[in-house]
Amino acid sequence: MEHNKFEELVVAVISGLPAEFQELMDNVDIIVEDWPTRTQLRAVGLRNKDDLLGLYEGTPRTNRGQNYNLVLPDKITIFQKPLESQCKSLNELRQEIANTVKHEIAHYFGIDDERLREIENDR
Repeated sequence: MEHNKFEELVVAVISGLPAEFQELMDNVDIIVEDWPTRTQLRAVGLRNKDDLLGLYEGTPRTNRGQNYNLVLPDKITIFQKPLESQCKSLNELRQEIANTVKHEIAHYFGIDDERLREIENDR
């Protein structure tokens, strides 16, 4: 898939979030990269570049205190090639992009992987 078409799918997910979440998203950039870097893989304890679909890097909103100002934006990176390699259809890719974007945004709001698994299991 062309990079700009993939980015449009990511933007569509973000645009579809409830307004109250969109309004709370402050000082965070969401970008699309083809692959994770070695540094990004090491940061999360992975070796295979196909295994990392998205990554949140920054200070979660729940950890920001009064002194949180004049800092570079947090970053959510969505990795196009690993997502494409794991999906067999456009519909499956759209769903996996949505899941990945929402997962990384949850980290931005301070929800860790363990709590995310609990939420998924409750569905």
